[in-house]
Amino acid sequence: MKKAAAIKLLIASGMILSFSSMANAAGNSDPIQSKIVICQGCHGIEGYRTAYPYVYHVPKLGGQHLPYLVKALKDYRSGARNHPTMAAIAGTLSDEDIDTLAAYYADN
Repeated sequence: MKKAAAIKLLIASGMILSFSSMANAAGNSDPIQSKIVICQGCHGIEGYRTAYPYVYHVPKLGGQHLPYLVKALKDYRSGARNHPTMAAIAGTLSDEDIDTLAAYYADN
């Protein structure tokens, strides 16, 4: 079981590096814009479903309630919510980043 968790973490880390590279390549010098690009990699595709390691519908972030978004990101960061990719991404976010991202998506 530990091997499966390590593989999931490795995949999540690779996704973060990939999305970070995309943000840098796009020339985003604003740190929050690069984080928005990371979110849009999955949440910005209407009707998107992941294919590996589990198939599930990726929820739309735009228009969600601000308190819900803040709580969800903090819960992923703390481990209260379990999803390898989201935990890895949320783990890189400060409270200020979370507040800014939540406000951005609550307004869109």
